[in-house]
Parts: sequence; C-alpha cells; structure tokens
Amino acid sequence: MARLSEHGIRLSSMSPSFLNSNSTSHTWPFSAVAELIDNASDPGVSAKQIWIDVVDEAGHLCLTFTDNGSGMTPSKLHRMLSFGFTEKGSGKTSHQAIGVYGNGFKSGSMRLGRDALIFTKNGGCQTMGMLSQTYLENIKAQAVIVPIVPFNQQTNILHKKMEDSQASLAAILQHSIITSQEQILAHFDSILSKKGTKILIWNIRRAKDGKPEIDFETDVNDFRLPEIQIEELKKGQRNSGVLRAYLSVLYLKPRTQIILRGKKILTKLVSRGLTHTEHDVYKPHFSVSFMSVRLCTWMVVEIQDIISICICRF
Repeated sequence: MARLSEHGIRLSSMSPSFLNSNSTSHTWPFSAVAELIDNASDPGVSAKQIWIDVVDEAGHLCLTFTDNGSGMTPSKLHRMLSFGFTEKGSGKTSHQAIGVYGNGFKSGSMRLGRDALIFTKNGGCQTMGMLSQTYLENIKAQAVIVPIVPFNQQTNILHKKMEDSQASLAAILQHSIITSQEQILAHFDSILSKKGTKILIWNIRRAKDGKPEIDFETDVNDFRLPEIQIEELKKGQRNSGVLRAYLSVLYLKPRTQIILRGKKILTKLVSRGLTHTEHDVYKPHFSVSFMSVRLCTWMVVEIQDIISICICRF
C-alpha cells in the first residue's frame, strides 16, 4: 500500500536502481572523490581537515573519508541520505557553497562503491546511517530505504526515541560489513574530534578485468587509475591519473586541508601561475525579454577561473 501525504494523495517513490543510474553523472572516480570533499568544505560543515584513505574492514577493501567538521544530527543525516534536500543556500556564510542541489553525496559515494556507511557526531549525539544498494537488493526493496541509528555521545547508549532505531540497527548489523555494536562505537571513536563525520565505502567499483577501478597498490601514498584508463583520459583531455596531483589544483581558494593516505596534499594555486590574466565584461547589445535581462544582465568572466575549473573538474 502506497504511503499517503497529508493531502490524502499517494507519495512518489524512488527506485533503488536510481542510486546506480544517478552515479553515472560522474564519468571518472576522481570527480566523485571531489564531491565528498566539497561536502566537507562547504558552509554548515566547514571542516578544517579531511583524511582520505583505503583500509581493510572485515576482509573488504574500503575507502574512508573522515573530517573534523560540525557533524550532523539524525535529522540532518536523514536529509543528506535523501534526495534534493540542502541547507547550503540559506543564511549568511563566509564563503559560497559549492553544491546546492542535495545530490552530491549520493552520486559521489555510489560512483565509488555500491555501499556506504556514515558515522557522524555533533557534540551531543552520534549517528550512523547506511546507503546500500546491496542491502536494498537483498530485501527486494521497491523504494530507497536508509537505516539510521542514533546513540548518546556521552553514554554510547542507543537512542530509542526514534521509532525505527532498533529496526535500523538490526538491518545494518545484518546487511553491512559491521556486525556488532562494539564495531560501530569503535568507528565513532576513530573520529578523534568531538565533532566530525566518517564515510566508509565498500564493494568498490571494479573495472572489466575484475580489479578495483582505482589502483591502490602501485603507490602506497596515492590513488592511481590503471594505465588503460589513463589512456582514455588523455583522449578526453584529462592528463592526470593520479589523485594527489588532481587534488592539488582542485580549488581556487582551498579552505580544507586534505590528507591522502597520511600525507598532506600540497595545493597549487593555478591562477597565481598564469603569466597573463584578463577580465572581460560582457554586455548584450540585442533586445531581450524581461526574464532574459534578469538572467544575463552583466557577466564577469575571469579567464583564470575558467582554466582552473577546466583542469580541476573535467
């Protein structure tokens, strides 16, 4: 029976298969990594540092992203695991948000792997959530379901005020790589600050040869793409198959320090390395409608920004 809204009309559902199709917006894995870094550096989180690594968890190769930002409440985590909800465009902030559409975590995490666990604490509550294609397939779900489990951060006791806490905990312990509450608490403890978030991604996407899409073995201090993918990148004008090099020029104004496999990323400000810069002001000289005027009155294009964005994002 379909759930009904307060108006007595059935609510829309989202098919679990959308998680995979939505992830294809990223044509290569490094842009998916950038999405998760964007989330940590955006207003509302404002992490000073983010650690990226690959670990073995219960025999599974896992990507980890850990930041020391503000963390999330259970309701905020639920919105992050849902589609289209975002608070980044509201309120006055010291810098402009990168993502404003409420889709970055879902597309980025599901591009890197099929399953993800999120551990987050905000000073009073520590909450665990799961977004998992494997889980949804196992239970033959007809819509996307996101188990969320909150714990008291001081006592580590499960919050039972949320009516689905027990069911969510049971689902996570049965269908994820975490099999005990002790393991859950250990992951919370691995977030060394009082506030912060840790993302654990497993069932990492693999290439046609069965190997992980990202090469973790060639360089113990870096993530690389296999040689065959690097050749494909060159055809598409992407010259770097090395994550450290990609992250070094990712932002025009870096606000979050990135530590990849235990070593800090040394950022390079591309705009400062340009010999010549030019500011071009464009004013349309043709008749336009009122709506068009609102959309494109004056445009200021900075050439160094375009060059940096082309290098970093595409």
